[in-house]
Amino acid sequence: MKLLIRGLLTFFAFLFLFGCAAKQMSTLPSFEAAQFDKSMYASKVDNFMILFDASSSMNDRYNQETKFDIAQALVYRMNDMIPEMGQTAGLRSFGHSPKVSKNSTELFYGMEKYSSHNLETNFEKITEPGGTSPLYRAINAAETDFKGLSGAMNAVIIITDGLDLPGDVVASAQELKDLYGSSICFYPILVGDAKEGETILKQIATTGGCGFYSTADQLSTSAGLADFVEKVFLEKKVAPAAPAPAPAAPVVTIKKDSDKDGVYDDEDQCPGTPLGATVNPVGCWVLDNVLFDFDKDVIKTGAYPLLDNVAKILEKNPVMSVELQGHCDNVGTAAYNKDLSMRRAHAVKNYLIGKGILKNRMGTEGFGFTKPIALNGTDTGRTLNRRVELHPY
Repeated sequence: MKLLIRGLLTFFAFLFLFGCAAKQMSTLPSFEAAQFDKSMYASKVDNFMILFDASSSMNDRYNQETKFDIAQALVYRMNDMIPEMGQTAGLRSFGHSPKVSKNSTELFYGMEKYSSHNLETNFEKITEPGGTSPLYRAINAAETDFKGLSGAMNAVIIITDGLDLPGDVVASAQELKDLYGSSICFYPILVGDAKEGETILKQIATTGGCGFYSTADQLSTSAGLADFVEKVFLEKKVAPAAPAPAPAAPVVTIKKDSDKDGVYDDEDQCPGTPLGATVNPVGCWVLDNVLFDFDKDVIKTGAYPLLDNVAKILEKNPVMSVELQGHCDNVGTAAYNKDLSMRRAHAVKNYLIGKGILKNRMGTEGFGFTKPIALNGTDTGRTLNRRVELHPY
């Protein structure tokens, strides 16, 4: 009997050890997180969001691993590499097993000051895949996630197999881009080799205009992921130049302001502005949103002195012509805003014609919300984007 019991114990111990060894086996390449020297780098992004695919198709196998395991490993490894440099970060998933979340998309972390420990702790809550793949809802929700955040650069990292995506994902990405302008960059990462997923993710990267497409295979090695993290998150600091020998006599550099608008030539983006014109910090002749009430193209009486000054400047420069360029914020459709910006440019032109300026000296153009000079996600930014610019020629 003792021999029988001892034999059974040995057998079960073998099964237990074999099971543990089997769980630890993996075909993923070995990995060592690169450590970036913070003294040599600055953070390229102010805010970033990871959109993680936790849908049922991620349970399918690719290269002997489930795509879900590959995607999880990618997030853990990326999180180990990203230096904490004061960025704001978030992690939103879409899909889900009902055990994880009953919502089609869920913000598991952020938006808050980036902590690799806190991101990892919250990411561990996504324990298994399930459900559909509503990536478009995750992108739509990111509009609110980024709202009110400061900073000029926002990165959206999408990790998905690109399969069975309902809705118009590319349109959702374009809507987010239209809302935040050049500050949004997309970095989609394909897990697996689905051609339909590759096509959609490449379109999203193109929509962003400043990001790029990658595959999980490319980022599976330490070197590949380190290159990705450096390109997306970091920029090298300019090394201080070696001190130059003291000159025999001090050299005084006199900055020029050729058009005398108060902005030096090396900073002036609109050279040749006429004397007396009101310019913005980069030297462009701008009439801000005091011209019109919200959603109107009728000039407010309080703005008449501004336009009277424009008329006086044009009278003093009889050979000068100007193009009146109307701009709006992003409230409303693109077509409506383009029409509104054109109507506002025409309103300024008609006012100046009434002051004796020949109409053939003035051209008009409406750009809608296609050329923002500030983030449309804040009231202050939208105010700055509602303007009329005057460009002499």
